Amino acid sequence: MHLTKEDIFKTPRIKRLNLINSITGIKPANLIGTKSGEGNTNLAIFSSVVHLGSHPALLGFFLRPHTEVRRDTYENILETKYYTFNHVHPQFVSKAHYTSAKFDSQDSEFEKCQLTEEYIDGFDAPFVKESHLKIGLKLEEVVPITINQCSLFIGSIEHITIDDTCLNENYEIDLQKLQSVGIGGLNRYYSLKGIDNLPYARVNELPEFNL
Repeated sequence: MHLTKEDIFKTPRIKRLNLINSITGIKPANLIGTKSGEGNTNLAIFSSVVHLGSHPALLGFFLRPHTEVRRDTYENILETKYYTFNHVHPQFVSKAHYTSAKFDSQDSEFEKCQLTEEYIDGFDAPFVKESHLKIGLKLEEVVPITINQCSLFIGSIEHITIDDTCLNENYEIDLQKLQSVGIGGLNRYYSLKGIDNLPYARVNELPEFNL
């Protein structure tokens, strides 16, 4: 199959959504935890978390336009400046998926989807207790994407909580041992399996590749 830009534009909406959301491959599955100024907690699944830098330690995620529908994650982060990323694991994939349902703003997805709020002293945003890798962030910048009215939220890392057995002496994370889940498209979930552990690539150390 070969699709041109015009073909993609003419593709029925649902098919186009499925195609373009799947085309980048496996993306990380994260639950983003927030709390409103009034104390209402919110939890939502995202597949758009990206690494932006290590020093300072920055992560970003993309939010769709908030003009047409209510976006509690958007409002809560702008109001409080603090939020969490929590890896999703096979034991609670279904619960994580259904946080995307359109609950009322006063309803907590933690309660509705039977996931547990967890807190670190001095950090007000809720973590997901069931997650094996949790990250607490402070909002630093919001970058508007003018072509489609999305926004890139950039946060600095204030806390990392990880299962010690999944972190080696060089602080490399074993995502397979951690059982972190990936997302393909909108609703397909994948387990991760390690393939190889290769050294830093240097021009003068190229191996003899098998043809």
